[in-house]
Amino acid sequence: MTTKTLSLIAASLLLSNTIYAEETLKDITVTTANKTAQSLQNVTSNVEVITADDIEERGYTTVVEALNSLPGISFSSNGGLGQPASVYLRGMDSKRTLVLIDGIRYNDPTGLNGAPFSDLLVDDIERIEVVKGAQSGIWGADASAGVINIITKSGTKGTHGSIKAEQGSFNTTHTNVELSHHTESYYLAASGSKVSSDGFSAVQPYGTDLDNLEDDGYENKTYAFKAGIHLNETNKIDLSHRVIDSKTEADAYSFILGGFDPNSQYDADAKYTFSSLKLNHVDSFNELNLYANRSTFSRYYPQDGFSPRFDGETREYGITSKITYRTADFLLIGADYKTFKHKNSISKKTRNKGLFLSNTNIFEGFMGGKTIVNESLRYDKYDTFKNKVTGKIGLKHIHENIPGLTTSLNYGTAYNIPTLYQLYTPFFGNNTLKPETTKSWDLTIAYKDFTLTYFHTRIEDLIDYDTSIFKYGNLSGTSKINGIEIAYKKEIMEDLLLSTNYTHLITAKDSNNRTLGRRPKDDLKVGIDYYGIENLHIGVDGEYVGKRYDRIDNQGRQTGKYTIVNMTADYQLNRNVKLYGKVINATDKSYQTVDGYASSPRAFTIGLKASF
Repeated sequence: MTTKTLSLIAASLLLSNTIYAEETLKDITVTTANKTAQSLQNVTSNVEVITADDIEERGYTTVVEALNSLPGISFSSNGGLGQPASVYLRGMDSKRTLVLIDGIRYNDPTGLNGAPFSDLLVDDIERIEVVKGAQSGIWGADASAGVINIITKSGTKGTHGSIKAEQGSFNTTHTNVELSHHTESYYLAASGSKVSSDGFSAVQPYGTDLDNLEDDGYENKTYAFKAGIHLNETNKIDLSHRVIDSKTEADAYSFILGGFDPNSQYDADAKYTFSSLKLNHVDSFNELNLYANRSTFSRYYPQDGFSPRFDGETREYGITSKITYRTADFLLIGADYKTFKHKNSISKKTRNKGLFLSNTNIFEGFMGGKTIVNESLRYDKYDTFKNKVTGKIGLKHIHENIPGLTTSLNYGTAYNIPTLYQLYTPFFGNNTLKPETTKSWDLTIAYKDFTLTYFHTRIEDLIDYDTSIFKYGNLSGTSKINGIEIAYKKEIMEDLLLSTNYTHLITAKDSNNRTLGRRPKDDLKVGIDYYGIENLHIGVDGEYVGKRYDRIDNQGRQTGKYTIVNMTADYQLNRNVKLYGKVINATDKSYQTVDGYASSPRAFTIGLKASF
């Protein structure tokens, strides 16, 4: 393998940690931090990027698997493939993270946990951008922990296609087809994926043998279409449509047993659609973007006589104008209008109007280096809640006198609105709920291959279920989360790459000083990739999850203190065909991320991918 080839592979793999090498960052463009395309080098916020190459090298199947490779992120799951999953970003749970697909909101307005991560496959993903810290100053509600934007493929110039077929443990099959055609004047891209698995029992009471329990299967069909046309030199139109259709088998609650019965049947059908239409105009004064987005959410539980169906919709219409001045400075001005609807028995709707601006200045030669300053401010008006003003400010300095050294500081405010379910559902709803507010800041020092970040978060009026009133309520006082993230990446010897990160939660407590549940105190991840044999890649990644309790205040069962090891390998048979395989939980470790719910035992996958 040539040095140039290895360097390209290394750059791709190591993007999943924040990179501060100036030469590398100049070639990386992100769009999520300030709602516009920017070089990652010129972004002050903490941004992580997972690329399509990362996903393929590691053999990920789901977005949760990919996200879990990053510092500051952990997860919990109520079983295996397709079962409900929560992603914790810097100790904050899923409902406090805004999740987007190509900028379209993926947070479910009818649910309690934000985005339905369990149904997100990695097929046709170009990259995943994760912006950490309070981001409501740009994005509005529900961006308290940060923003995850899943950006899908549009294709490259020419006609390209691929087909992938996998077979794995638990009679799991996974097929994917992608096709794109790209010219100077237009592009078309389409993809289709299907995952089907017999699975294993979602519920596994502590101490029971998984082999003796009834299996819970899963099926996911995802289809996507994207197109774009250049009307002329200054105007273009992009449209996209995505459908996710899933069927999940789970285990029902038994009043006789006083818990969930692992041998019962409880089905869940879900269908989500995401559509977008965008107009981009560029002239000598500004870059103008007009967009209309629509997300629909439909969940059906046939056996549930109490709440069998949940149907919701989010619509968003917006405009942004990016005005460039001096050489690389810019001002982004925007406005948007959103509606959040919960149909069925609740039949309620919330409306939001927002105005925002973001300014970025770059100062060359200042204090012996390059300094980037970013400020954002946003005003939101609701028909249900009091108006909100949020913002953020970031400062980043690239030290030329100490090559390889970069420092950054970010401060932001954010808020989360209660869902319509929390407000209006019979018995448990509370229409006096108010949005919770968040203030967070982080400090990062990076030197060459090493990055250290301290993060500090404060949440007022935390929304949670209040057992004293048997309704959802605002927890008075301040909840506190702070910790450190450490990342290191290095080509430690020829053909051998090392990537590792460590997260430590110093404090994760509510306003009553009770430790928050399901967040590991320590989380260490290590990945090693070897390319010393021609056309062959071998990878090993492991994770140590430290002390973690299932419930608040260190109550419930201990669900941490374990190590998981996965192995991957792929062989390039020829220019167009690749054979690959993966072993999940190679040591067959028995563990649970949520007490009473199973995690995968040792599992194998083998696949073949052909492309042109």
